[in-house]
Amino acid sequence: MAGDWIKFELTTMDKPEVCQIADLADIDPDAVVGKLMRVWGWFDQQTENGNAPSVSKKLLDRMVGVTGFCEHMKSVGWMAEADGLISLPHFDRHNGKTAKNRLLTAKRVANHKSANAKGNARNVSGALPKEDVENNKDPLPTHEAVDPRMPSEMTLNWVPDDTLLKTYVLHAGLAPSLFTEEVRKSFTAHYESGGQVNTQKEWVQMLVKWVQRDKARTAAATNVTPFRQPKPTAQDFDDDDTDWAPGGIA
Repeated sequence: MAGDWIKFELTTMDKPEVCQIADLADIDPDAVVGKLMRVWGWFDQQTENGNAPSVSKKLLDRMVGVTGFCEHMKSVGWMAEADGLISLPHFDRHNGKTAKNRLLTAKRVANHKSANAKGNARNVSGALPKEDVENNKDPLPTHEAVDPRMPSEMTLNWVPDDTLLKTYVLHAGLAPSLFTEEVRKSFTAHYESGGQVNTQKEWVQMLVKWVQRDKARTAAATNVTPFRQPKPTAQDFDDDDTDWAPGGIA
């Protein structure tokens, strides 16, 4: 039907969850985004509250053309399953008529405030519908606490984004237990005074490399070749000494 749409954030394409699904499904991240749109679009058209009692993961996998795609969505928290019922977490925040009305209302309110702040003439658009006014009491929340593309300087209280860290630790084949509070403090103390500016994603990558180097140094220190007594040379023997073991000198 004309006018049907779903809300899509541009930052979704760069989210760690997309990269993780791409790794698990062994497909391109852009392909992951397209298949996510198909799943989200299906739930938007076929359900009212994000719960789909009449559909199976097998059917959705067949729809997107990737076996296990729903399981990959579950692994990153973008799909839930309980007692055979499949659902999308926080569906009401981002899909459905009510969520779309909130989004449109928030945009109109923001534009109205921006126009007033600039001293523009009074906005000639009509008053907000009663439904929009009521819905606007519950502002559209953001579920992106840290933008991995936002540059920032290192501070002593810096904490790596948990999802980003898990993704890169998985790539590096490291144990999560290596990333202790002591390691993080050493890392932040090292870079805090340098004035270096990186994105959250780059800082996490540097932390993973920091732990990799530390692990390599520890391994090298514990694998030192023990001292071996040098073999004797001809000058070490007395020609007049004939009290040798049978068979000569080894």
